[in-house]
Amino acid sequence: MVSLTAPYVSGFLAFREVPFLLELVQQLREKEPGLMPQVLLVDGNGVLHHRGFGVACHLGVLTDLPCVGVAKKLLQVDGLENNALHKEKIRLLQTRGDSFPLLGDSGTVLGMPTGQPSPSLSQALRSHDRSTRPLYISVGHRMSLEAAVRLTCCCCRFRIPEPVRQADISSREHIRKSLGLPGPRTLRSPKAQRPVACPKRDSGESSGGAPSPQRQADRTTPGGRRSTAQHQVGQR
Repeated sequence: MVSLTAPYVSGFLAFREVPFLLELVQQLREKEPGLMPQVLLVDGNGVLHHRGFGVACHLGVLTDLPCVGVAKKLLQVDGLENNALHKEKIRLLQTRGDSFPLLGDSGTVLGMPTGQPSPSLSQALRSHDRSTRPLYISVGHRMSLEAAVRLTCCCCRFRIPEPVRQADISSREHIRKSLGLPGPRTLRSPKAQRPVACPKRDSGESSGGAPSPQRQADRTTPGGRRSTAQHQVGQR
C-alpha cells in the first residue's frame, strides 16, 4: 500500500499516481525481468487529454513501454461532449468490437488513422456483447490506435479488460485484508433459503387425495402463485 499525498486534480492524474506505478515497473524489471509486460493497459487516458498527454502517455514515456489508455468515461475535451448525439452513436454499437472515432471541434480526427500525424488518437469501443457502456481507448505510447483497440477487445471477458479488472480486484482485496474489513456479501445458496410456508388446504382437499378443482385452478393462475423470497446481493 502507498500513501497518496498529491491531491486529485482533473487533468493531472499522472503526477498523483505515476511515481508509484513507475516504481513497481522498475522493481519488476530488476527482480523478475522475465515477467516484464510487453504492453501496459492504464486505467486512464492517453492523448485524449486536455494537453494531449494523459497518464498513459506519462507512464509510457518514463518506462519506455507501449501503453494504452483505457477510460470508462468520456473525458470531454476539444468539444467532445456526452450529449444526445454521442449517446446515439453509443446506441448504434451493436456487438463486441464495434467502435466509432471521436472527432474534436479542432478538426482533429480523434481515433481514426488518417495517414498523417495526429496529436490525439482515441476511439469509443464496445468491449462486450452484454455491455451497453463503451470504453474510451486512446493511444498512450509506442502503440497505434488500431492495435490498441484490437488488443483491448481481445483482453475483455467482461466490459473491463482483464489486466485492469484483475488489478482492481486484487488491490481492493489487499486493502480489505490490511484494514481488517469484512469480506463482500455473497448470495446464499438455494438450499439455505428459508422455506415458504405451506398454503392452507381447501375444505374439499384431503390429506392424501388430489386437490379440489378450485385449488388446482388457483395454482395455475397468477393470483394463486406463491411468491419466493428475494435476496439482495451486496455491491461494492
